[in-house]
Amino acid sequence: METLNIPFYHAVGKEQEVFEHAFKNKLPLLLKGPTGTGKSRFIEYMAHVLNKKIITISCHEETSSTDLIGRFIIKGAETVWIDGPLTTAVKEGAILYLDEVAEARPDVIVAIHSLTDHRRELFIDKLGETIKAHEDFMLVASFNPGYQRGFKELKPSTRQRFVAISFDYPEAKIESEILIKETNVDSESAKRLVVIGNKIRNLTELGLTETVSTRLLVDASKLIHSGLPKRLSVHAAVIEPLTDDQQTLEALKDLCDLVI
Repeated sequence: METLNIPFYHAVGKEQEVFEHAFKNKLPLLLKGPTGTGKSRFIEYMAHVLNKKIITISCHEETSSTDLIGRFIIKGAETVWIDGPLTTAVKEGAILYLDEVAEARPDVIVAIHSLTDHRRELFIDKLGETIKAHEDFMLVASFNPGYQRGFKELKPSTRQRFVAISFDYPEAKIESEILIKETNVDSESAKRLVVIGNKIRNLTELGLTETVSTRLLVDASKLIHSGLPKRLSVHAAVIEPLTDDQQTLEALKDLCDLVI
C-alpha cells in the first residue's frame, strides 16, 4: 500500500498509542466525540501509519446488515453472491471504519457482535457460512454521544465490546496550527478563527444542535487563503451551516464581525 502523502493529523494525547495497541491485540475501537473533531482523519492517518487498507462506511438510518455483509445479484442467467464491505474487510484483513455507527439500523449492531469479542468471526446467514476474521482485520467505529441524545444512543452492552477514545476540540494553539498546516492561511487569521470557534462553542444558550467544528474552521481558512474576504468567509463557512434561525444567525454574525 502507498505510504506517501500521509494525511496530516496533529495528536492531542495518547490516541495513536492506544490505536496501535488495540490493533496489536485485535481489539475493536470506538472513537467518541463531536462532529468535526478529527475522528475520520485520525483513522485515515493510522491506516497509513500501519500500512493497512481502510474501508469506510458512512452509516445512516437506512444502513442495513445486508449492505455491509453482501447480497445475491442476477448476473446473466446466474445468481451470484457479492461480498459487502464488511465481508471484504474480514477476508482481506483491512480496517473497517463504521462512521457514526449509532445511525445504522439495529441489525448492523447484531451483525458485528461476533466480530467484537473473542470469536472474531462473521456469520453470513444467506450463505450459511461463518468466516474467521483475517489476522489483521480491525473494526473501528465512531460515535457522537451528544447528537440527538436519547434517540441515537449505543447500548451499554455494545459500547463495552470496544476499547474507546474520546475526541474533543483541540486547545487553541493546536487548533491554530492545524488550520495553518491544512490551508496555509496566515497565522493571525488562524488565531481569530479559533477565537470565533471557541466563543460560539461556549454559547450554549443558543441551543445549537451542532457547534463549530474544526472542520468548519478549516473550510473558512481555505476560503480566506484563496482570497475571499474574511468576514464573508466566516459567514459562509462557519455561521450559515450552523442554523437557519434568523435571530441566531444575526447574533452569530455580530459576534464574528467583532472578532474579525
